[in-house]
Amino acid sequence: MNKAERTKRFIIEKSASIINKKGMAGTSLSDIMGATKLAKGGIYGNFESKDEICVASFLYLTETLADQLNRAVLRGGTAKEKFLNLLDAYKEIINTEGGCPILNFGVEADDTHPGMKENVKKAIRSSQKRFFDIISVGIANNEISTTVNPKNFSIKVFAMIEGAILCRRVLESDEQMRIIHEAIKQEFESYLI
Repeated sequence: MNKAERTKRFIIEKSASIINKKGMAGTSLSDIMGATKLAKGGIYGNFESKDEICVASFLYLTETLADQLNRAVLRGGTAKEKFLNLLDAYKEIINTEGGCPILNFGVEADDTHPGMKENVKKAIRSSQKRFFDIISVGIANNEISTTVNPKNFSIKVFAMIEGAILCRRVLESDEQMRIIHEAIKQEFESYLI
């Protein structure tokens, strides 16, 4: 990695958590300059706009999130272990500073940033696919009943988790996440063979 690439990476790493917490509109160039200790020219010498920094920050955050979730899945051997590890990883991730970038950026990009909206769509589909793959392989390995629809279950689980994350952030309570976590776990276990 050359110096220019290292500087871009540094700006992204320092900006990502701020943008995730304050939002794209709520984060100012001054916030980014303060976090990086770089002058305006140092920022814009590496990025054309604040929007470009926001996109790069979202991709960095979701890549980091995907790595954490994938590691949790890999720690399991059976479909049950993989699924429960993934579910537990989501439960822990919601407690990180700033919360879930998919939720945070998705809400803000819905009508105002079409490019970001496309990135969020990809992240949602990737997250749902992680659940889908576990269920599908579990069915193929005769660990999970064929009565479960992997696509529908994956969409439902992801939506319930994201909803619980939102409730946790707004209500400042883990109660909804605990209830959702247990409900998903019980439903999943009802499909085990």
